[in-house]
Amino acid sequence: MGRTLVIGDIHGGLRALEQVLERATVTPDDHLIFLGDYVDGWSDSAPTVSYLIELKSRIPTTFIRGNHDDLVHQWLNGRQMNAKWLQHGGQASIDSYAELTGAEIETHKIFYSEMQDYHIDADNRMYCHAGFSNLNGPEYEWHNTAFYWDRTLWEMVCAMDPGIPKDSDLFPKRLKLFQEIFIGHTPVGRIGRSTPTQMANVWNIDTGAAFKGSVSILDVDSKNYWQSDPVWKLYPQENGRNP
Repeated sequence: MGRTLVIGDIHGGLRALEQVLERATVTPDDHLIFLGDYVDGWSDSAPTVSYLIELKSRIPTTFIRGNHDDLVHQWLNGRQMNAKWLQHGGQASIDSYAELTGAEIETHKIFYSEMQDYHIDADNRMYCHAGFSNLNGPEYEWHNTAFYWDRTLWEMVCAMDPGIPKDSDLFPKRLKLFQEIFIGHTPVGRIGRSTPTQMANVWNIDTGAAFKGSVSILDVDSKNYWQSDPVWKLYPQENGRNP
């Protein structure tokens, strides 16, 4: 039986994704769970999606929806986008999609529409891009945008007293619902980290690929991880989402 490997934010850094998949020696026996944000940042945003569509034909995959994926999907469907999107990587996606045919874009739109807001595996481990806020669990969430926009789950575990026992009334109820929770969305560089980071029973796999960090893969059982080179070094003529 193969491994369950969870992959953090990519943000158009296809070269880094290919590099880290090779370093992790991924095989068709493995199950890959991608945590979202495949686009918006580096110049290979559309090619990254094309690569993932091809990848799922030969390796078991689960694709979680990220906020940037939702934004690109809205734009592809004709929505007038906020200028802030352009400032946060959207222009790279627009430029890369200019190279695709209409048929290729339609295939991508199907791919975006089929992404999952969250996934729960047989071992009661939850995977989503950002988190969830309902104390009774993700199935009770009023608005699905929480799964790919809300940062309170990660902010909460970063601020928690690590000494609170899990059976305490003070231990956050939503954390008790799952064995572990795997997220991306908020780069761990914001708390001075550069590798997949655990707080309470939450693992954050966003190691800042859109900025100065890497694309990371974590084995959810062994907790071994692999990282690409810093993505900006693989795209030396670009800024990504760096100022």
